[in-house]
Amino acid sequence: MKFFWITSFFLLQDTGAFLMKNAKVKLCLQASPMGGNVSLEDCNPESDFQEWSWQGDSLRNHGTQSCLSVVEANSVQTRLCSSMGYTRWNCSNSLLSPLGSSQSYLVARKKGVALSNVQSLKAQWQDVEDRSVCKEKAAKAEQGMYFLAALASTQVYEHATGTQQVLGVDQEELEELLWFFRREDPSSWNYSILVLSSMAMILGLVLLTINIARNRKRKLLKYQEAAQMTQQAEMEAKQGLMPVQQENSPSELEKQEPVPQDQRSGDVMVQWKDGTITSLYTDSPEHAV
Repeated sequence: MKFFWITSFFLLQDTGAFLMKNAKVKLCLQASPMGGNVSLEDCNPESDFQEWSWQGDSLRNHGTQSCLSVVEANSVQTRLCSSMGYTRWNCSNSLLSPLGSSQSYLVARKKGVALSNVQSLKAQWQDVEDRSVCKEKAAKAEQGMYFLAALASTQVYEHATGTQQVLGVDQEELEELLWFFRREDPSSWNYSILVLSSMAMILGLVLLTINIARNRKRKLLKYQEAAQMTQQAEMEAKQGLMPVQQENSPSELEKQEPVPQDQRSGDVMVQWKDGTITSLYTDSPEHAV
């Protein structure tokens, strides 16, 4: 548990980054990756070279991993935080001054920043939300004290043998108050999550298989319906081309009786009920007249 809190403390040291914007020129302090120079540029929250954080009394840049330092009388650059030349800063009323010097302040210039004894808006530094950078320092210090208090509470919880006598509460109340620091065996929970995830995966595969089978069946039915409709349309087209009058079919023509040989043009032929066919008008021979 102690190792957990120590690791969390160092991991969260990089949190609380902010942009240092000058209250007068509305530009943000940016560190150069080469040479250690600093300049004032348009604020860009996505730039690591414009992100600063309090590390104790030092201002560390996230892009260069170096600290804001005074290199000469009035010149300000960045130096390695592990070196002996980096500067500690005192922050009060949005004013930044080197620790131990209350007469010079970090002010904005045309080409960058420098130290000056003026206390105008050029010497006031804020974040992008127009809050003082001093509040960021106070929040960082409060965060560090919180972790130290949590670490101390953990040590008391782990090393105290007579918990009831030391804190004056019973064991159940102590466990309820210090629930955040309890150590539990997560094996059962991990196994449950593993089983649930396996079941969810199997269910997903089953549903996927069913969906694929239904889609294939639906496509097959549509294909069969389309084939039937095409066949029916072809049959209707063929029936439309067939002759409407069936009496002129070859079979009926064969059934018709042949015309008598003695039939002449202009004769009217009559078929009687007994089946005989005679001419309605029979010309009598000339000799019969």
